[in-house]
Amino acid sequence: MNCVFVQIRCKPGTAYRVAGDIALREIHSELYSTSGEYDLLVKIYIPETEDVGKYINEKLAIIEGIERTLTTLTFRAF
Repeated sequence: MNCVFVQIRCKPGTAYRVAGDIALREIHSELYSTSGEYDLLVKIYIPETEDVGKYINEKLAIIEGIERTLTTLTFRAF
């Protein structure tokens, strides 16, 4: 599994609805609201056989209210 962190910027006033939509899809390990440039932070484990970019685009980025995402790939946990 590939562990990725995705920061999500939502359209104003939509962060809680977007978080609810993500939760209903059951694709995440952890989901947090954040302060700063992005509104949400989601941790996702993506199967090795999946293309990370395609997975994010098809399962997450299409949620209405998401304005922008920033994906961080991970390599090793310490």
